[in-house]
Amino acid sequence: MTWYTRLWRYITLAHGSGGRETGEIVRELVVKRVPVELWRVSGGSGLDSLDDSALIPVSRNLYLAVTIDSYTVKPIFFPGGDIGLLAASGTINDLLMAGAKPVALLDGIVVEEGFPTEDLSRIVDSYISVAEKEGIAIIGGDFKTMPKGQIDGIVISSAGIGFAEKPIDDRSIRPGDTIIVSSTLGDHGAAILAAQQGVGVDTDIKSDVKPLTSLMIPLLEKYRDYIHGAGDPTRGGLAMLVNDWAQKTETVIVLEEEEIPVKPQVREYAEMLGIDPLSLASEGVAVLAVDSSVAEEVLEFIHSLGFREASIIGRVYKPKIEHHRGKVVLKTITGGSRILEPPSGELVPRIC
Repeated sequence: MTWYTRLWRYITLAHGSGGRETGEIVRELVVKRVPVELWRVSGGSGLDSLDDSALIPVSRNLYLAVTIDSYTVKPIFFPGGDIGLLAASGTINDLLMAGAKPVALLDGIVVEEGFPTEDLSRIVDSYISVAEKEGIAIIGGDFKTMPKGQIDGIVISSAGIGFAEKPIDDRSIRPGDTIIVSSTLGDHGAAILAAQQGVGVDTDIKSDVKPLTSLMIPLLEKYRDYIHGAGDPTRGGLAMLVNDWAQKTETVIVLEEEEIPVKPQVREYAEMLGIDPLSLASEGVAVLAVDSSVAEEVLEFIHSLGFREASIIGRVYKPKIEHHRGKVVLKTITGGSRILEPPSGELVPRIC
C-alpha cells in the first residue's frame, strides 16, 4: 500500500492550510522520499530542520539563507494589504527568522487570462514598494499567463536570499527559555476570514502584514547570542508554531493564556465562528524563544522599538514523563489547563 492510499486518496484544502495535514504531506511527499544525504548542503540546514529558510555555508562564519513561498490569498485585496505586500513581507520575514539579513528577492507571477491590468500593476507596485523601503534588491523573476478558468486570479511565488553570521536554528530551543511575542496575534487570519465570509464585523479588524526588519535587525545586533528560536506564526498561527518547536526539541512548552495578546474584536469574531484565535495567522508578528536570564530586558528593548504590545507568554520545560514530550500546555484564564493541539482541517482556506 502506498503512503497516499494509506493516508489520503485526494488532496484537500486542509493540506495547504499550514496545520497538521500540511506537516504530514511535507514529510510523506518530500522528506521521506529525498535521500538523507540530500536533505541539506554539507554544514548547513534544510529538510533536516524544516525551518522557513534553508542555510548554506559560504565561508567559516557566513551562511547564505534561502527561502521560497507561494501566495494564493483570497481576496487578493484585503483589509490592511494585498497579495503583493503579503508576498514581499512574508519572504523577508522568513529570512529574518533564520537570523539572516535579507539582501534580494525574486518573484514568479502567474495570472489568469483576462486579469485586470490595473490590479496587476497595483499588486506589483506593492511588492516593489516593500523592497524599496527595506533597501532589498529585486534581482529577477518570471511571469506566466494561464487560460481563463485554469487558475483563480493570481498566484505569486516569492524567493528570498540573505546572509547570516550566526543563524537561528529552532532546534537550539532549550528548557528554561522564555517565549515572547512581538504583537497581537491572529489579526491577518481574522481579516481574511471576515473578507471571505462577507459578514459585517468590526472595521478595526485589519491584517497585520508587514516586514519585521525594524524589529529583528536590532534584536539580532544586540541579543543574537540569547535568541534560541524565532518564527512568524503564519498558517496555523501560534498553535502550529509552538507545537513544531516542542516536537523538534522534545520539550514541553507552557503558555499563559492571560498573557497572550489578542485584540478583543479578533477573539470575539473567531470564537463566534468556533475558531481558536491561537490558530489564526499573523503576518507581522515574531515569536521568540530567548534565554530567561535576559527575557525581561529583551522585552523592554522590543517595547522601545515601538512594539508596545509585545509580551512574555510562556516558558520551555524539560518533560517530566515521556507522555508529555513534544506537547504544548495552555494555562487558561479560568485557572485550568489544556493541551494546545496543532490545528487540523480547513481553518481559513487561501489565507496566504
